[in-house]
Amino acid sequence: MPTYDYKCEGCGHVFEVRHSMNETPRVDCPQCGDGAKKMITGGSGFFLKGSSAGSMQEAQGIRCGKEQTCCGKATPCDVRPCDK
Repeated sequence: MPTYDYKCEGCGHVFEVRHSMNETPRVDCPQCGDGAKKMITGGSGFFLKGSSAGSMQEAQGIRCGKEQTCCGKATPCDVRPCDK
């Protein structure tokens, strides 16, 4: 079962709740009892390094560089994350 981050609308406390992906439970803050909202995060990911990293990223449609956008951003990157 996945773990989700929630943030209290009252006191700002951030905490984790485990529930099914199909579930949308009402979650209350464990500190003050106010309602909490699920935080949308970028999630965790991984970077491929080595000679196959570039070809794998190109195959997935990921483009990097000052003239192109990357990483889901609307503007071009200053640092090419594909070179990290």
